[in-house]
Amino acid sequence: MKKRERLAIIRQYYPNAITTIDSVNRLIDYVEETLDLEPNQIMLADSICSDDVNSIQYPARAHEFLGPFKMGGLDGFPFTGLTGMGAFASHVPDDGAVFVYYGPHIGVSKTGAIGEIHRLGQSKNSGCCGAAKGALNKLLANQIVAGRVTELDYQMNTLEQILLREKDRILSAAIPIQEATEVIYEAIDQRIEELVASTKYNCRYVILVGAILINSDSDMGSFNSARKFEVIDLKSGERKNLDGYFNA
Repeated sequence: MKKRERLAIIRQYYPNAITTIDSVNRLIDYVEETLDLEPNQIMLADSICSDDVNSIQYPARAHEFLGPFKMGGLDGFPFTGLTGMGAFASHVPDDGAVFVYYGPHIGVSKTGAIGEIHRLGQSKNSGCCGAAKGALNKLLANQIVAGRVTELDYQMNTLEQILLREKDRILSAAIPIQEATEVIYEAIDQRIEELVASTKYNCRYVILVGAILINSDSDMGSFNSARKFEVIDLKSGERKNLDGYFNA
């Protein structure tokens, strides 16, 4: 299947989506041409879901950066918290930058089904993100209790509480799993901003890229629907908004 055909399937739901490979290529171009840095001066942290599909579909060029430091747990929420961000910040080259890529993921199969993908070697599609779908199913069944977060299933319970706070918005949406993913993105973005504001970086720049990471079938690859691209100059304090840079 040609690239334009694959993109046409994904853009039914995410009109600004590009391939994840293209998003990494664009970021490296920006780093080299605008910031005058090499990828090996950039320390990457990702806050994406621990789902194995994200490791399988991880773009090879992303390994030109240092890292990645893994901040995310179920559906990308930065469960490593302030300690994780602080540890990551201490690993950055003095004259370089930190790059934080974050967001939830969702599946779109090559048949156009949202919330699922065909994984290598399986006879049937499976959920993606399975945790988000599980939390949504509990929301639909009124099985989420406000404030109930247990040690045994802390990460899943946290996702459930995030969805519960936006119950009416999610259940009234045309595609609840897509809306639930947007809600989770907003919660991740808020937490990343809180962590960045509370962390000291001994480098030149902080690069923030927030997105919906879209997985597809094993022969389709993954895609990126950008929500935020901002660069903070730590010397001047200037924060540059570059929204649209990763758009189709």
